[in-house]
Order: sequence, then structure tokens, then C-alpha cells
Amino acid sequence: MNPLLDFSGLPRFTDIRPEHIMPAVEELLHDCRDIVARARAAITLPSWQDFVQPVVDANERLSRAWGQVSHLNAVMNSAGLRDAYNTNLPRITQYYAELSQDQVLFNKFKQLRESKEFNSLAPARKKIIENQLRDFRLGGAELAPENKTRFMHIQEELSALSAKFNDNLLDATNDFFLFIEHESELSGIPDDALHAAREAAVKDPSISAPGWKFTLHAPSYLPVMQYADNRTLRENMYRAYATRASEIDSLAHGASSWDNMLLINQILQLRQEEAKMLGFDCYAEVSLTPKMADSPKQVLNFLNELAAKARPYAERDLAELKQFAATKLGLEKLESWDLAYASEKLRMERYAFSDQEVKQYFPESKVLPGMFKLVEALYGISITQVEPSPEIQCWHPDVKFFAIRDSKGDVIGQFYIDLYARPSKRGGAWMDDAITRRRIEYPETRKSAIQTPVAYLTCNFSAPMTVNSQLRPALFTHDEVIVLFHEFGHGLHHLLTQVEDLGVSGINGVEWDAVELPSQFMENFCWEWEVLRHMTIHIDSGTPLPRELFDKMLAAKNFQSGLQTLRQIEFALFDMHLHYDFDPHGEKTVLQLLDEIRSQVAVVIPPAFNRFPNSFSHIFAGGYAAGYYSYKWAEVLSADAYSLFEESGADQVVNAKVGERFRNEILAVGGSRAALESFIAFRGREPKIDALLRHSGMAT
Repeated sequence: MNPLLDFSGLPRFTDIRPEHIMPAVEELLHDCRDIVARARAAITLPSWQDFVQPVVDANERLSRAWGQVSHLNAVMNSAGLRDAYNTNLPRITQYYAELSQDQVLFNKFKQLRESKEFNSLAPARKKIIENQLRDFRLGGAELAPENKTRFMHIQEELSALSAKFNDNLLDATNDFFLFIEHESELSGIPDDALHAAREAAVKDPSISAPGWKFTLHAPSYLPVMQYADNRTLRENMYRAYATRASEIDSLAHGASSWDNMLLINQILQLRQEEAKMLGFDCYAEVSLTPKMADSPKQVLNFLNELAAKARPYAERDLAELKQFAATKLGLEKLESWDLAYASEKLRMERYAFSDQEVKQYFPESKVLPGMFKLVEALYGISITQVEPSPEIQCWHPDVKFFAIRDSKGDVIGQFYIDLYARPSKRGGAWMDDAITRRRIEYPETRKSAIQTPVAYLTCNFSAPMTVNSQLRPALFTHDEVIVLFHEFGHGLHHLLTQVEDLGVSGINGVEWDAVELPSQFMENFCWEWEVLRHMTIHIDSGTPLPRELFDKMLAAKNFQSGLQTLRQIEFALFDMHLHYDFDPHGEKTVLQLLDEIRSQVAVVIPPAFNRFPNSFSHIFAGGYAAGYYSYKWAEVLSADAYSLFEESGADQVVNAKVGERFRNEILAVGGSRAALESFIAFRGREPKIDALLRHSGMAT
């Protein structure tokens, strides 16, 4: 049996081959179109059970199968898999575009909305129908027939361009490496990073001499930028990283097809054309229609107000860094490749600790159980690892699988964790759904069952390594611990839902600018002593994190928070202006727009060769177009939500009573009601920005 057509259990990752993809897609698309045709042809009044549910069931099978293909393409990329993915992606895109433009289905949903049955439906199902009507309009269902074909072509082109953007970025990242023969050039770089670089060199068949291999993958790149005393080494690595998938990178490696700027211009033009066809002034208005924010101007006002509050702190941060670099490091002019290095030195002088020192206390073997202990205490659940088996197949030996059980011992969710970077895996960290919770009806037996949700949690951390013939567990920086908590927050949003209808279960149907609330909320616990002390042990001495070192970390929590906040606002403003008032057909270039925004907002200006947009996959390939502001928008919500836990007291922040309330009012309801309603139900009022400013050290 084709493993992509087996929906009896978990995905069969070890069985899936590229040659399975085409026949599975063909069969599933045929089934979907057949069921949609029957729904269109029915002469009875549309009802949930006879009209909506059959289409939902068919689409879920297609979504689950294609989701496995997409996931493998992201984490185990290969030439065969990439070809099969890119060949079938237009067919998947075309089907969903056809569906969203179907006037007959649109009319039937409108009939259902106006029927007597609608008033008797559960709130979740009402929300799904309202969302569906909105999505039909955004999908071009109201367009004239002659315009629908062009609109569909736009969707197909955008889908292909986004996939190509990611491919270019992965290829460019994988293509570059820097080989160092002499240890004298590596002063300052931590031992674990050097061991990893040595292992990488040994494993590379193209390298015959002993030495160290550094790449642009985060576990290799970041330690060089933060610790290497060799300024030339830092500059070379920075130049390669900052020009990935650009015309500079392409010329250097003879691969002109890698230049993502060519794709960016096409993407922006197509998005603008799509918006105009739908009757909007700009793509930002299309993007914001299903979000909490009302308009691009409201978002810009929010970002500019936050920028005004952060700028004095950012200017102070930069002035301190420049003075320190000049007087203590002899760097009269602070370049972009000096920033992380000088910042780490300043942090060490000011707070008497380094990230590398802290990292020794966060082995994976303590971090994961510590994180699980926290959520077990908050939400009354238990988490246990389950070993791979014929029923539990993982796509790589490093992947781990876990089950979540309720207080009765019943499995209510399952998830995979894939923590380590590798060449076949795209960069960054993310959560994605494998299976979504819903109730499945069995008419022949008049029974039903709940489908257990399953999630993927993916990161790009350093892997365990062999040191002096001994395997050492993976060690995480505190920032990486925060990333892990962030993604697990997304995972819990998906896994702890109590909604029984697919369209608004878990993260489905949640406004995009609120979907980061549970993830950013989880980050706050990484700064609590009662949490951290249970998830640390020094890799050599076996002692837990000293309270004295934690207090230093806490004192340094908002170190350069002004600079970090402005950087995120810069990205969000760039994204919003690109999709609001930038003319992709005009004379101004994307880089010129970014320069204008930096001149107004930023205090750190990168060098002219920096090609940041070419690797900004969030907005060009990741669903955040005109939505990158969501991180800051949702941070207001998450900080304010967390403040209710803080009100319990410093030693009682892991409050099961408040945790139960958060689970019931935020996590459990998914997208079944408006995010603002859920927030008010939890917090008892509308959100305020005060907690975010206080957490960031910018409260007046």
C-alpha cells in the first residue's frame, strides 16, 4: 500500500519514497474532486452533515498526505524528493484555488449560513462557516469567470516562487564553507564549536588536510560571530551569510539561479495584482482581513509607537557598545561583523558570565524533562517518550517521539521532536501539524471517536558530539532553550485543543497575529528560577545552575533589548510597507525601501552589500507576508497574559489554577472564537502594553 494513502495511524516516514508522491496525489485529488462534484450537484438544502463534512473529510486526507511530503522536503531534502515536491505542488495549489473560486460551493455555504440549521449549530461550526465565506471572497469566488483563470494562475505562480525561494536559500547555505588549517586563527571560539568544526572537516570527503570546517548553519556560524577573536574570519563568515541567495552570492559561486531578488520582485508584483483583482488597494489589506489588526495604518501606528519607546534605549545600547569596543577592544569603527563579538565581551565584563559558560548547564538530557515537568505542573498532564516501532516511524535517527496523557492516563496528543541542524534541513525553528484533533463519526455503528492530534517540533541546534572518545549530549544556549520553549508553546496550542471540528481545532482558524501568543507566553518561564533550577546540570561537574549565575542572567535579561526590539520593528515595518505602499513596478527598489526604513528607525545600519531581503523567508516563503508585525503584536498579548501568573508571586509563578484557566480559555478553544474574546476570557480585560514594556526593561 502506498504509505501516503494509509491514514490508519501515524505517518509511515521510513516507507515513504519520492515515487509514492505522484500516484498518491493523483488518487487523493481524484477523490476530492469526486466528492466536491457530488456536493455541488446535490439538490437538497445544504446541511453540515451532508454538505460540509464530506468535503472536510476528503480535504483532510489530502492535507495529511501532502503535509508529510512538505515536512520531509523541509527536514530531509534531497534531489528526488525536491523534484517530486515541486512537480506536484502546482497541482495541489490548483485544486485549492479551484475550491476557493467555486461559485456553486460559495452559494451553498451562503444558503447554509441563512438556514434554520445555522442557528442550532455549535459555535465552532458557526465560526467555520463564517471563515469559509470570508475565504471564498479572498479566494476569488466573486470574480468574473474570465478573471478566475488569471487569479488561479497567480496562486500557482506564487506557490512555485515561494518553494524556489526556500530551495535557493538552502542551496546557498549548504554550498558555502570555510576551511581553516591553523588553530592560531581560531582563538576565542569555544571548544564544543571547534570539536563540531573538526568533525565536519573529517566527514567531508572534499577535505583531505586536517583542520576545521565552518558553515553558515546556525550552530557553526553563530559561535564564530560571537566568540572568534579573528576579525577577518568573522568578516568572511558575515559576508557569506549576509549575501546568501543574492546576485553577489550567485556570481561568487557561478549559480545565477540562486538570486532570490528576482523572485522577490515577481512575488510582490503578483501579490499586488491579486489584491487589485479582489478589490483591495494593496496586498496588506488582503493579509489583514482574517487578522486581529484592522488596517495597515493601525499596524504602522503600533510599530512606530513601539519604535519611539524603544529608540532611546537602543541609542544608549549602541553608544555603550561603541565606547566599550573602542576603549577595550581597540575597534575604533564597529562593523556589523563585530556586533555579536563586542556585545558578548561587554556582557562578560558587565555581568561576569558568558553564553558559553551558561551553555554548559543546559544539556538536552535535563532541558527536555525540565520543560515537560513545567507543562505537566501547569496543565495536569504527563509526557513520556515512546521508542520508534513499526507503528511509530521517524524520518531520522535523531528524531524523538512523545505522548501526552491526561490525568486518567489516556493519550490526548503526540509529537515528534527534531532538534539538530543538518545539511538536508532548512534553517530556523518551527512547529507544524501532522494530524489535527477532531471527532470522527461512524454512521454504520452510530459511534464516534476523537482523533488524537500530532505535531512536529523542529529546531536547528548543535548535535551531540564525541569528545575524547566519549559522546557528550547536546548542549543548548539559554537563547536556544527559549526557542525550544517557544516552539513547544505552539505545539501545546495544537495538542491541547478541545475543539472537535477540524477548521478551528488547535491553531486552525486562529488569527495570524494572535497565533504567537501561546509560544511567546512559554518563553517567559525560561526566566523563572523555580523552572530553570529543575532543568540544569553542569556537563562536567554535575552541579545544577548556581543561583548566583542565574541572578547574573536575570540582570542581563534586557541587555541590548532596545537594539533587539528596534531590529524586529525594522523587519516588521519593511514587511508592511512592502505590501502597503511600495510599488513593485516603480523605480524604487526593495533595497532602497529597506534603506529608507533603516534611516528612520534603525540605529545600526548594515553594510551596503547586505542582502537581508534575499533570506527573509518568513514573508516570501513562510506565510508572514504583511504579518511579520504579529510577533510584536502577539508579544503584547503574551506578556500581559503571563502577568497574571506573576501576580501569584515570584515563588508561585507555576500556578496550576491559573494554568488550568490558560489551558481552558486560550489553548483549548483554538480558533473557535475570536482571539480577543479568548484573551478577555482569560485575563478579564482587554490587553495592555505595560507588561511588554516592563519585561523588556523599557517601562518608564
